[in-house]
Amino acid sequence: MVAGAKSEFMDQPKFSPRLQRASRDQMRIDERSLEQLLPGDHSARVIWDYVTHLDLSPLLSKIKAVAGQPGQPAIDPHILLSLWLLATIDGVGSARELDRLCREHIAYEWLCGEVTVNYHTLSDFRSENEAFFSRLLTESVASLMHQGLVDLQEVAQDGMRVRASAGAHTFRRKPSLKQCLHVARRQVAALKKQSEDKDDGAVSRRQQSARERGARQRQQRIEAALRERDQLERKRQQMEKDKGTPAQEARASTTDPEARKMKMADGGFRPAYNAELATDTSSGIIVGVDVVNAGSDQGQLRPMVEQIEHRFGRTPDRMLADGDFAKRDDIEHLGRRKIEVYTPIKNATQQTANGLDPYQPKAKDGPAVAAWRRRMGTEDAKETYKRRASTAEWVNARFRNMGLRQFRVRGLIKVRAVTLLFALAHNLMQTRRLNAAAALS
Repeated sequence: MVAGAKSEFMDQPKFSPRLQRASRDQMRIDERSLEQLLPGDHSARVIWDYVTHLDLSPLLSKIKAVAGQPGQPAIDPHILLSLWLLATIDGVGSARELDRLCREHIAYEWLCGEVTVNYHTLSDFRSENEAFFSRLLTESVASLMHQGLVDLQEVAQDGMRVRASAGAHTFRRKPSLKQCLHVARRQVAALKKQSEDKDDGAVSRRQQSARERGARQRQQRIEAALRERDQLERKRQQMEKDKGTPAQEARASTTDPEARKMKMADGGFRPAYNAELATDTSSGIIVGVDVVNAGSDQGQLRPMVEQIEHRFGRTPDRMLADGDFAKRDDIEHLGRRKIEVYTPIKNATQQTANGLDPYQPKAKDGPAVAAWRRRMGTEDAKETYKRRASTAEWVNARFRNMGLRQFRVRGLIKVRAVTLLFALAHNLMQTRRLNAAAALS
């Protein structure tokens, strides 16, 4: 282009593009109902259909507001149970977060059906119904057994360590616990005196009551921690007497007295609980749930079999578990009851390297333990044992994917209630798959 010359486009006006711009200040009127807003195939509908067919009479019988009597109507327990099942499947473990979803997410709004819920009611429902959740697990699995979807012939068991709602720094020795209790009692007394001072208008009556309740609960937790610590100390002394080796002085948490420090998957030690899960290998349905505060799985096989028998009136033919469950007394007891145990023999590789046959019975073995050793050396047993990983490890992975990485509640009963909810949610999803497969066959 010649210097000083102008482009033919420079004289044309610069047109701006026409756009559809966002406008968020206009009022909207949506004439669709909640029923119309929720897709027909949404999982919330499946959950609601499942829950409405359950017998919730144990929960309904506890409601004090009845016809002809004064009182605020209670929230339908079908709604509360449905909300927690959907929240569990979606990986929501916080009652406050669930409260928010009930106001902002269409699926949770649909389950509420214009009924207002709050986090306190949601939290109490989950924490206070451990016995009902356990009964529901029994009834739902029994129904599947009646339909022929669960045979209970072979069960795989595994322990899953889950972080507790407590920090490692909350574990204290007895002198420190006594000092904490002294401070807590002084705080309770000071708050009580403050509430009696009618001239003090710094806080409302509701705030004052909340402060007093919090102080009393802390005092109760510390008192419980002292009792737990004394119990642990007795066990420690007995262990020293039996093994002749010194152990560390017992400590307990002021936040969650029933939690214990356990070795986690990454090798670190943290406050945790051990969730024991038993799963039917043919169906993938969880048939037994327990939570213990023992860091080892040893000794947990026999209690789980007894739980399954108590729930369903029969025992499995075979129990599959990893090497941590291999306790001679348990294997002998279950063997006398015609239950075959499939669990690896500890140090089998080392024994073979030393020229020993780990599958040959030992001099002190009982008949069932001797049979277990011989059985685990066969190819059939090795093939059978492979089903443990594809069942138990799969269930553990699903629980992790659904958010069970740390409990948000404290105490064995509440922790067990949460674990049972996870089992119910898992079984609900698995039942749906089993029914779909049965329909195609």
